[in-house]
Amino acid sequence: MKIIIDVMSGDHAPLELLKGAIMAAEEYRVSVTVVGDQATIERVAVENALSLSSVEVVHADDVIGMEDKPLAIIHEKSESSMGVGLRMLQRGEGDAFVSAGNTGALLAGATLLVRRIKGIRRAAIATVLPFPQPVLWMDAGANLNVTPDDLEQFAYMGSFYMEKVHGLSRPRVGLLNNGAEATKGLPLQLEAYEKLSVNEDFHFVGNIEGKDIPFDSCDVLLADGFTGNIVLKYTEGMGKFMLSTLKQLFTQNAATKVAAIAMKKQLSAMKKQFDASEYGGAPLLGISKPVIKAHGSSDAKAVKNAVLQTIAFLSSGMNREIARMAAELDLKEREKKKAESENGTEPV
Repeated sequence: MKIIIDVMSGDHAPLELLKGAIMAAEEYRVSVTVVGDQATIERVAVENALSLSSVEVVHADDVIGMEDKPLAIIHEKSESSMGVGLRMLQRGEGDAFVSAGNTGALLAGATLLVRRIKGIRRAAIATVLPFPQPVLWMDAGANLNVTPDDLEQFAYMGSFYMEKVHGLSRPRVGLLNNGAEATKGLPLQLEAYEKLSVNEDFHFVGNIEGKDIPFDSCDVLLADGFTGNIVLKYTEGMGKFMLSTLKQLFTQNAATKVAAIAMKKQLSAMKKQFDASEYGGAPLLGISKPVIKAHGSSDAKAVKNAVLQTIAFLSSGMNREIARMAAELDLKEREKKKAESENGTEPV
């Protein structure tokens, strides 16, 4: 198993990315290739007493910045660490690719270089929300506009992921909406609800309101990427706000400091629960080979855990399930059109 890591992208590149890559290679006993400016990588390693003996270094001349347009990865910055890493994955020089860089560029590169699984219309970012019962968010920012058909494919892929990677039997699928009733929502939600509610291939539990997301209402939550990204970042911000408020509360005076000492174990568990670095990365589901998006602010721990998520993804057989599903849906669609043609009706 060989994992390629872009160590030049992200808020804390290259040091934290490099540290995480080395930690993952040594702890998980997998082959790791780090991609980036070789001179910079070697200098940072020397300055921080890091040994590069457990990783392979592949040189890349450039870096995709957060301000760069998505298609820069194909054109003016094709020799960036992200571009070089994705082409290595495309050529079979690695089994998976991890980057904390520009989401739009990563999606564009994965789609145009590595390619989607045949029959998949859109890849989606599958992000786990760290609640007591984790919720997989589909889509967390890859697609600003989606169709009901896209959401149905997201439901399939999200269900497979929670089954294969998180061990859930028949995960519950919910649709984010402004009300629980089937009559609520915009045309997208109304049409999607109608389509999802008659599909017996997964367990659809109906509309989910925002206030119910943390309370074990579903295992896979569907939304367009615009809404999904806003809710995801709000959730991250609220988690940090709650922890900050608790810290202020428990440091107000001597009595609260004593209480904090008494509850140290519980507070540590709560902090860990809201720590995005525990999950490490989010896969781009629907891409033909595993591409993992790490958080832009990833530290070494987050990168190491992103590699752990990648190993679980590779071991799960996820892409085979998605490819099988896409082929079956394509066959059903072709049979439907054939029947409509034979009956003299126009395809819907």
